[in-house]
Formats: sequence, C-alpha cells, structure tokens
Amino acid sequence: MPEQKNAPLLDVEDLSVAYGPNDVVRDVRFSIARGESLALIGESGSGKSTIAKSILKLLGTDDAEVTGNVWFEGRELLGMPERQFRPLRGRRLGYIPQDPGSALNPVRTIGSQAQEAAALLGETNPDARRSHILSVLADVGLADPVRVYDSYPHQLSGGMLQRVLIGLTVLPRPALIVADEPTSALDVTVQKLTLDLLADLRQELDISLLLITHDLAIAAERADTLVVLRDGTVQETGAAREVFKAPRSEYARSLYSDVPALNPDRYRSQRLLPDNRRRESTANPPRIEMQGVEKSFTTAGKRVLALDGVSFSVSPGTTHALVGESGSGKTTAARLLLGLEQPSAGEIRVNGDPLQGRRRSELRDVRRHLQLVYQNPFTSLDPTWRVSRIVGEPLDRFGVGGNRSRRAAQVREALEAVGLPESFLARRPAHLSGGQRQRVAIARALVLHPDIVVLDEPTSALDVSVQAGILELLARLQRERGLTYLFVSHDLALVRQIADTVSVLQHGKVVEDGPVQRIFEQPQHAYTRALLAAIPRVTASETPTTTIPALSEATL
Repeated sequence: MPEQKNAPLLDVEDLSVAYGPNDVVRDVRFSIARGESLALIGESGSGKSTIAKSILKLLGTDDAEVTGNVWFEGRELLGMPERQFRPLRGRRLGYIPQDPGSALNPVRTIGSQAQEAAALLGETNPDARRSHILSVLADVGLADPVRVYDSYPHQLSGGMLQRVLIGLTVLPRPALIVADEPTSALDVTVQKLTLDLLADLRQELDISLLLITHDLAIAAERADTLVVLRDGTVQETGAAREVFKAPRSEYARSLYSDVPALNPDRYRSQRLLPDNRRRESTANPPRIEMQGVEKSFTTAGKRVLALDGVSFSVSPGTTHALVGESGSGKTTAARLLLGLEQPSAGEIRVNGDPLQGRRRSELRDVRRHLQLVYQNPFTSLDPTWRVSRIVGEPLDRFGVGGNRSRRAAQVREALEAVGLPESFLARRPAHLSGGQRQRVAIARALVLHPDIVVLDEPTSALDVSVQAGILELLARLQRERGLTYLFVSHDLALVRQIADTVSVLQHGKVVEDGPVQRIFEQPQHAYTRALLAAIPRVTASETPTTTIPALSEATL
C-alpha cells in the first residue's frame, strides 16, 4: 500500500502472531492517522504488547510466526529486512516502555544514554548534541536539566525517569510513538502529569500515539480511537467517546465495570457488616491506634522525618486507608504497625495494647494476629516452593495448627477461602497468573486466622479486571470473618471502593482524614484535591491542553 494523500500513517491489516501451535494474536486490523491517538486496551494476555512489538519488529523471528501486513508511511514493515528497518526504529518509530526503572542502564548517566538518542539526528558534535538534549529535558518539564543529565537513574524518581524516557523518545521527532503502559508504575498524580505531557507533545509536534493500557478510563480520556482486545482478537473498535458511552461487546462492558473511577460504590453492599458486627465495631475499642507517631531516619548525615505526628484509629471489622504519593510515609506507618521498625516518638496500640516496650516473644504473638499482604505477587512468593508450603509456612513458623494432617487441612481451607481449588497446592508461582499469585498471598495471610490484615498496595501490579476480583475477595472475607484492614494505596478511586475511613499523607504528615464519603465530596486540603483531580474523568475524546509543570527537587 504505497503512501497516498490522506492515507493512514500506520495501517495494520490482518495481523496474526503465533508461537508454535499457539495463536496469540489473530486477524487484528486498525489504522492511525497523522496526529491521531489510538489505544489498545485489554487485560494481560490480550495481545496488546505483542501487537506493539510486531510493529516495532521486536518479537524475534526465531520464535514467532507473524503474518499479515503493517504499513507505515507507505512502506510495509513485516517483510522489510532488518538493515532497512533499523533506521526507522527510534527515528520515525519511537517507543516508551512500561517500567522506566528497568529501561535505562543503571551504571551509565542519563546524559551518556541520551547522547545515543541524539546521535540519531546525525549531529556529530558532542557539545551540540548535549545542548539539544538539555533543551529537550527542559521541554518535558524537568526543572534542572543539567543535574538530570549528570545523574544516574537511581538518583531520580520514577516520574522523572519517565519524563527522561519521553524526552529521549521525542528527541529525534518521530512520526509515531508506541507507549506500552507508560504510567502503570507511577503514582496517580505523576501519571496525570505524564499523560498530560504526552498529549501536549503530540499536539505541538504533530506526533501520532499508539497507547497500550488495561484501563478503559485512561484510554477513553486520552485517545481518539479505542481497540478493545481479548485473547488476541478484536472485540470492538470505534471512537473513544462512543465505545466509552455505549460499549457494544460484553467484554468492553466488563472492562467498564472494573474501573474503580467509574464504579465507586461497586463493593459497598458487600462490605456492609451484619447488625451484630456493626454494634461490635462501634462498641469495642479500636483495633489499631496511632497517636502522635514520629519516625526519623539519618541519611547521608542528615535527619529525615518520615512520619511527623501521625494519628489515626481503625474500628473492628472496618477498612482504613492510608493514601499518598511515594515518599508520603504510607509504608513506613505500616512497617511500624507490624513491629518491623520502632517509632521515634508517639504510641501505637493494637487491640488496646501498646506495641512499645514488648519483649520479642510478645511481639511475635502480636504478628500472629496481624498479617501482611505485599504489593507485588511476582516477587513476594518464593519461586522454588509449592503453594502448599507457601501457605502453610506461617503455621510451621508459629508452631500452631496441630499435627501435619490438621495443618494440611487448614492450608486447604485457606486456599478454598480465596477461591482456589485444591489442585493448586502442587503448583509453583511460575505456573500462576498475577491474580492467582495474589490470592495465594492472601491465603497465606489468612491461614493464621488474624484479626488485622495490612494490605500494602495489594492490587497495583494487577490489571483492573484481576484487581476487581481481588477487591471482591477482600470485601467478602471481611464480611464473613470480621477482618480489620489497613489498606495502603496511592489511588483514591480504589480507596473509595474499598475503604470506610481514610488518612491522606503528604511528606509524613496527615493533612486530612475522616470518612471516605466526606473526604471525596468535601476535600479540605489542596493536596487531597490534587489527588482527586488525578482520577481519570472522561468528558470527551479531546486531547487535554494543560501546561507541563516542572518537577521540583522534592520529587527526588
């Protein structure tokens, strides 16, 4: 399809990808006009990233069989020899990967890596390239381009690294940018700034965007056209506003129902306590109390106050959320509650008893009734153990549960409680999906029959569809067992679904707390309002035209 006047910039025709006998993408068709944005949406395994890598010729021809056609600027890419395609990759076809932390070389400065991108422009003078790089780093909103240029990746925040990647991608002025889940590892406020930045650059430079995401709200807010994928096939295609307002396919409607920002009351009825437990919740003392808690660390000879006078309480059978960006003190508060760190000042009580001053054996007994579910199920489970050992280890460690057969029965009961059959006991984590791994992690926390469960970003590594299943599970378990949750998150939309009360943390201080409904409807603090403003709100398929704010030194 030679390029014609008004022809699409990118035209994908009947694209199919197979690994041996397994078809992972089948007969996918879509096109992107110049200056247009298109979003591929779907859960993990739907084929989104496979399609992107097919366009960029990054699949590896030894393993994948790719058929169909991909036309870009009038040239067919799939049949193009690598030596002809290589000059297009980076220059005309830009790529922003999912995780900025792993996309950059950790032992080289940002500047040395940026020089490679600048070399694509054909400029041979290193000083001229450096000047151009610094200009682009400023354009993407980095407040001190020289400092960023001289920094190593670990010296920058996730949001700054993502801006660096965007800057390096737009440096050669490509015609199309492929952005593969570019904000999934970022806080919601940084996510909004990043998406605003991409929208502004697309508008200013007339760059087309292929956005890959699992979040229908983000896709509908940021794209002109949506392509909904499931199991490698297109379920629905159309204008973003139309697909969002009236999805035709059952799968698109399911994605809509799973987005926290669009369904804030989804789990309300499931979280309602029976009358007897509601009376118990109001009559009994709080399960968790923090009063004036401070925690300081010494870094490079300087005292850093991670928590500054933090106070909150959690009633029995309810969910209290700690909300804030990275570095706000959420995880530090959770670690203090678990006894993994000691507060510098203030008091922490669990079930009415103070944590400070307890002997090691007494703290061990507290931890038996206060369990933790980690953020990332891909790293929190031992890959060499089977599920039976992972779930049963707390029983062995605390020496409870009776003999071997009784412990095995309790492991099966815990697995059944999280909706996994007995056949999963023999599996290892590598043979489980992300959602299944997190269910195993929850079963491990439940096997000791705790009173309190600390949930540290338990769904941030999961697709919205899998996330919805985990939230439904947590709501059911709380209702059936009267569990008390401390829910750590940066996502207020998610908190509104799952929590009863919330404390908003900024730089180690509680800037606002109270019932979730009041905080959402009548936020008093500017920081809370900023977090709420970061929740995707789809009013049209128009591209936002916000200015690009510079990141301050506080984000480092």
